[in-house]
Amino acid sequence: MALFGLGMKMNDLKDLYVEQLRGLYSAETQLTEALPKMADAASTPELKQGFTDHLVETQQQIQRLESIFADLGEDPTGRTCKAMQGLVAEGNDMIKEKAVSAVKDAGLIAAGQRVEHYEIAGYGTVRTYAEVLGFGQHADLLAASEQEEKDTDQKLTQLSKQINLEAASA
Repeated sequence: MALFGLGMKMNDLKDLYVEQLRGLYSAETQLTEALPKMADAASTPELKQGFTDHLVETQQQIQRLESIFADLGEDPTGRTCKAMQGLVAEGNDMIKEKAVSAVKDAGLIAAGQRVEHYEIAGYGTVRTYAEVLGFGQHADLLAASEQEEKDTDQKLTQLSKQINLEAASA
């Protein structure tokens, strides 16, 4: 008898799918609180805007997850994503750093990209579960969120090229 998270039995892939979705829901919810702080801490206008834009996407991703939970007849709450707690804590540490603006922005980008990579992995996993379980509409919704995370990561990479140069010469 395998146990997962809050002690729920994992009897099949659908049980794991629901718990993984709950983890993503928790992660995205935590991120809605972190992104405005990251935007406030950023000094580069494009980085500020990027964090603000991603907040809107994150809210849409939460709505997609809520739609999936409604379709499954499941509650999205009940699990705390500890990985996102750690990633958010690292971002908060960077926000508090006394650093030259470009250096702080470079650190915020690094924190943001760690979050994006975690989310890309999470969405890719549950998208695959949805496909295997025959939840095609869920897979489409999850693929949209996964692509947004990839796009955000790419935008952060592009921003980092100039900001890292500025940080190097600070």
